Amino acid sequence: MSEEPVTSASPEALRALIESRRSVRRFSSEPVPDELIRDCLQMAVLAPNSCNLQPWSFQVIRDPQLLARLHPVCMSQNAAKAPLIIAVLARPDTWRQACENIIEYWPEPEVPGRIRHFYRKTAPFQYNQGPLGILGFCKRQMLRIAALRKPLMRTPNSKAQMRIWAVKSTALAAQNLMLAFQSHGYATCPMEGFDEVRLRKTLDIPREALPIMLLAVGKQGEKGVYNPRLRFPLEQHVTWL
Repeated sequence: MSEEPVTSASPEALRALIESRRSVRRFSSEPVPDELIRDCLQMAVLAPNSCNLQPWSFQVIRDPQLLARLHPVCMSQNAAKAPLIIAVLARPDTWRQACENIIEYWPEPEVPGRIRHFYRKTAPFQYNQGPLGILGFCKRQMLRIAALRKPLMRTPNSKAQMRIWAVKSTALAAQNLMLAFQSHGYATCPMEGFDEVRLRKTLDIPREALPIMLLAVGKQGEKGVYNPRLRFPLEQHVTWL
């Protein structure tokens, strides 16, 4: 299969899209069409991610009664009155099935041998932490010795590192999702202000899943943006080497 040519939007168009995105706190009641939601989710999952294991899932909440139950869970903030809320979940627990999915959904007639080997042997060893994280502990000790001779990838080799691993990739998908809605003329607000215990009960979130944000989506309402944009000077964050 020949590689598709790399295409790009103009820098001006990309800058305009990114600069137009603001966290909107008030929305109109206008519903978001299902096909538009699906289109934005399809753009979200095009995000780069670790080993292409796509450790994310999304719960799309449109039911008015369920949205009403979510409002107090989200500290009764105005953004939680949006007509659509998407729970963005990091999934450190789905790597094993993802390894199988890579083989099953490979986009060529034949799966290359190196791909089969990686997802049948290398990746399962790399991401498997074993019962109570025992295998991860053993791998950390092995790596300390082996890394004395050459540089090695040292993570993820614990349950905690697996959570970080999943959150990093999921955050990239979440940014894609926000920009996708923005491109369709819908505003968003990523909410971290929620009671996670009550959220899990309200949405029946799998035990291993990590809710990293609730994304409020809708048409911007009156006085939807509270304050002017503020970013610190770039020089405070960037080192040129």
